[in-house]
Amino acid sequence: MSAMSAVASTVDAIRAAVAALGPGALSEQSLQAHIAPLFSRALTANRERIYLANHSLGRVLDATEDDVREALAAWYARMGDAWDAWNIEVDAYRGRLAALLGAARADAVLPKTSAGQGLRAVLNTYDAVPNVVATRGEFDSLDVILREYARRGRIALTLVDPDRHGRFDAASVRAAIVPGTALVVVSQVMFETGQILPDVVGIVAHARARGARVLLDVYHSLGVIPLDVAESDVDFAVGGAYKYLRGGPGACFLYVAPRHLDAGLRTLDTGWFAKEAPFDYARPDPPRFGPGGDAWLESTPPVLPFYQARAGQVLVQAIGVERLRAHSLAAQRRLVALLAEHGIAAEG
Repeated sequence: MSAMSAVASTVDAIRAAVAALGPGALSEQSLQAHIAPLFSRALTANRERIYLANHSLGRVLDATEDDVREALAAWYARMGDAWDAWNIEVDAYRGRLAALLGAARADAVLPKTSAGQGLRAVLNTYDAVPNVVATRGEFDSLDVILREYARRGRIALTLVDPDRHGRFDAASVRAAIVPGTALVVVSQVMFETGQILPDVVGIVAHARARGARVLLDVYHSLGVIPLDVAESDVDFAVGGAYKYLRGGPGACFLYVAPRHLDAGLRTLDTGWFAKEAPFDYARPDPPRFGPGGDAWLESTPPVLPFYQARAGQVLVQAIGVERLRAHSLAAQRRLVALLAEHGIAAEG
């Protein structure tokens, strides 16, 4: 079987399973009948346990092994020419993420190995020391980077506190954004509490009016909460496939709004893959960068994580995030009702 036919077979199998669900609301019966078989290896290996940590490492699909084998097969068969196939898959990875994010262009999505790598790329667009606003609820990856940049005098950092219940409100975030603020870093979903940050669109508009850009961390929401980066008008977004996209570690991204790409915004985090023609090895001074988002690429990227992420991305795209969200909310309502029957009040 050729590499292309292998891709078609695994992707088609996922799409066929989703098509068998039929239209309308998802049901546990149909999910068990048609979607559970896509996870047969993980389910069989863990049949004695109920896995409740999908908000952390998502359950892996059977097709993922075939996808990774495909990347290795290109290496075995083609050696250095494997880059022809690998680059096609990286572009496909960017395209699938663009669709999930609501991005207008696939080149606005930059492959990264961590959300933190994406944050550093954004911080390294500033020549002067920027004033940065973030919340105390950001995930450790971003929080550690922000605090270390601040400790070393690379940024001036303002942190927004939660209320006494551990929740963040849009008004508190807006109040911290003042003229002179350069960058605002917030999460669509707070990782510790699962709170959906209210009024992201309003925060973005408030920041824009004061000359600030907004970076939205969507790692804890992408794949389960509807998102449209174009509609929300965020400047940047970071995230990855570790959780609800079921792509494991290493398959992450940075989104840069096309308006910034078209205006020539650049980062110091660059490398030879950002060149206009990476494989011609010319060294003009200054370097000539690729068009659009390609100018934000870095040095030799890993490729296995982007194959590893394929099956999960295809599954979520095929089902649809809005449909998954509706099913999740129905399950939440059922859980809250069952807890109430036992005198347990649910918060959130």
